[in-house]
Amino acid sequence: MTRDAVAADSRGLTVWLLGLPLAGALWWISYTHLTDFADAVVWVLSLSRDTRLGEAVHFFFYDTPKVLLLLAGIVFVMGVVQTFFAPERTRALLAGRRLGIGNVLAASLGIVTPFCSCSAVPLFIGFLSAGVPLGVTFSFLISAPMVNEVALALLLGMFGWKVAALYLGLGLLVAIVAGLVIGELKMERHLEEWVRAIHMGDAAAPDGHAYTWLERFQAGAHHVREIVGKVWPYILAGIGLGAAIHGFVPQDFMASFMGRDVWWAVPAAVVLGVPLYTNAAGVIPVVEALIGKGAALGTTLAFMMSVIALSAPEILILRKVLKWPLIATFVGVVAAGILLVGYLFNAVL
Repeated sequence: MTRDAVAADSRGLTVWLLGLPLAGALWWISYTHLTDFADAVVWVLSLSRDTRLGEAVHFFFYDTPKVLLLLAGIVFVMGVVQTFFAPERTRALLAGRRLGIGNVLAASLGIVTPFCSCSAVPLFIGFLSAGVPLGVTFSFLISAPMVNEVALALLLGMFGWKVAALYLGLGLLVAIVAGLVIGELKMERHLEEWVRAIHMGDAAAPDGHAYTWLERFQAGAHHVREIVGKVWPYILAGIGLGAAIHGFVPQDFMASFMGRDVWWAVPAAVVLGVPLYTNAAGVIPVVEALIGKGAALGTTLAFMMSVIALSAPEILILRKVLKWPLIATFVGVVAAGILLVGYLFNAVL
């Protein structure tokens, strides 16, 4: 390397070392003031959150920057991490083929990450870019929105520890088993080509290459341009769809059949839950209202799990990453698990 090249690399590294703390501070300030930003947009547009339109606008301008910030931050970090660990090593470490250890760890991680389904997608993409096995990433994607501390705390307060513990155990079981099933089906071919190239390490440096810190930071920036640049239109469309239907939950209509002792009540609740979009904290009051109107607990929980784990906006965002056969498998496996939970709760409680 020539002296001029060394000097250029040194200047480039200095720019990164000075710029990253500033960028990190701006990222944190932005992320912690998302509610203020959404409130300001609603105020500028002379809207009220007491109206459906005002709440939809607030939801869109809160959730869209949140998901984009998460995606950019996580993908950058994963891009840097990938320069330390080859995707092949990561896959071998987390595959856990015999006992599904990777799936258990990923599902457990989902409990302590209070993400809604759309917010969990950035970390899902980050895991794929780091070479984490496909089935393991799905265990996280399912567990993160479905089983989190907000849902558990609210269920504990309203229904007691037995219901909360049963929900925790069954939710984790659904996430782990669904991830194992998807992993065993070997569906990596149904990743979009650009994702598969990253996941399989096609874009990685040759074996034995010693990365400089400048190259590590540049790799992280390349991941952000590559992934965020492709996914952001789908994020806007997905969050826009979620905003349009946010808060629209026909409680009286759903309660009219959720309390009926018929076999089709649970699958009907799951089907109704998929088009809706909210997080666990947002749907728990709806669950309480439905149960107060006579809805069966298992049927209502199946509705809640479908809302937060199989939302239509999440599926729309995932479409940029996954091909339809893999999305259909994901929806089918998770829906089957949710149906089992609903029927089991109705049988034992």
